Amino acid sequence: MCGTCGCGSKAETRILNLQTGEETALSDVHGHSHAHDGGMAHRHSHDHDHGHVHPHDHGEGDGHDHQHPHSHGHDHTHGHEHGHEHASEQAREHRHDDVELHGHDYSHEHDHHGHDHADGHHHHGHEHRHGHTAVVELEMQILAKNDALAASNRGWFAGREILALNLVSSPGSGKTTLLERTIGDLKDQMLISVIEGDQATANDGERIRAAGADAIQVNTGAGCHLEADMLAKGLLELKPAFGSVVMIENVGNLVCPAMFDLGEHAKVVILSVTEGDDKPLKYPHMFRAAKVMIINKIDLLAHVDFDVDSAIANACLINPEIVTLSVSAKTGEGLGGWYEWLHQEAAQVRL
Repeated sequence: MCGTCGCGSKAETRILNLQTGEETALSDVHGHSHAHDGGMAHRHSHDHDHGHVHPHDHGEGDGHDHQHPHSHGHDHTHGHEHGHEHASEQAREHRHDDVELHGHDYSHEHDHHGHDHADGHHHHGHEHRHGHTAVVELEMQILAKNDALAASNRGWFAGREILALNLVSSPGSGKTTLLERTIGDLKDQMLISVIEGDQATANDGERIRAAGADAIQVNTGAGCHLEADMLAKGLLELKPAFGSVVMIENVGNLVCPAMFDLGEHAKVVILSVTEGDDKPLKYPHMFRAAKVMIINKIDLLAHVDFDVDSAIANACLINPEIVTLSVSAKTGEGLGGWYEWLHQEAAQVRL
């Protein structure tokens, strides 16, 4: 569950291998896969209710992946009534996913000093309401756990010289169309596979397969973003080749994906010309986190009120180092710059 935005439990997350048709819940499988010298491999899976996935890279391609989810919940409510009235509620929630997550919400209402005097001279009443939440601490713990798993993913990619990119955007920006075009145009130049994130359906994953790439569909249910453990479990199913490219198409959302590192080499934010050129200013965290901004659907510029130069200036105001590209995934215009950047980054991870 996203403790920062309140989206749904990860118990709803389903992972579909579009090559085999096998579907599993994120919390259902404790999987270990071991690769050994000489290409020998074996894999074990056990049913547990655990929740983290660690890919580890050991020397000559010897890797282990583990998944463990835990959760414990406690609710406590206490009421006290004294000489004056106190209404006190405490709610505690404990969740253990290798770290303890504590949320405390206290509210107190006091009717202090309600005195009626016969002389009618002295009557006063006070009502105090105190709301104390450990939201910041809870958020830090959730993100710290995710960051640890993301670091493990990053090491796993590095050990296999895989370029992993996290594609993020609002819904409908053209991420899937861009991937389809990229897979088709570069099929003889680089091996691309895809982790496809959506709340529901395998529609986009099937489009990716039809374009010629292996794909794993991750459906997050009510979840609004992918997290590092979802990616790690998806990688167990995807089994990307050494030296290949993994494209991660995140759930359409410009808010939470900015906060959740997956272990990728870089975030690529896609902005379509139908959205407005002030998007970087409205969603600064995402554009600050991204290494590249792709302005997509430039074939529609004649029909919309969108200023490319303003969009680029706004993005650079938020992130002076951001690389900006203008393309049409539909017509192919401008994609040469995108492909050149991909080749440069793929070469960099192999250094």
